[in-house]
Amino acid sequence: MKDEYLEINENVEDEFYKVYAKGRVDSTNAGVLQYKLEHILNEGNKAIILNMAQIEYLSSIGIRIILNIYKQAAKSGGSFRIENPSEIVRNVLGIVALKELLVS
Repeated sequence: MKDEYLEINENVEDEFYKVYAKGRVDSTNAGVLQYKLEHILNEGNKAIILNMAQIEYLSSIGIRIILNIYKQAAKSGGSFRIENPSEIVRNVLGIVALKELLVS
């Protein structure tokens, strides 16, 4: 697996738009995740769940993108949350005091 590896899949379950991320969220590929999540919001989807069970690394830029998407969703009357964060993601979000806000 290359360092810049990030795979993103999506589907709609009930009223939620689910995004599944696998790999690393770092400076080389965080823009891909940002583009995908912003596109989903811009399409009018109000409830987004980001499954991060298979994320191996989350950089500061990844945290910034996640927080910005959360704010954009809230501003438009929608919701954004993370489900099944990997241990790495859970630890990083805990360190920056965002776990309670973002993880369901």
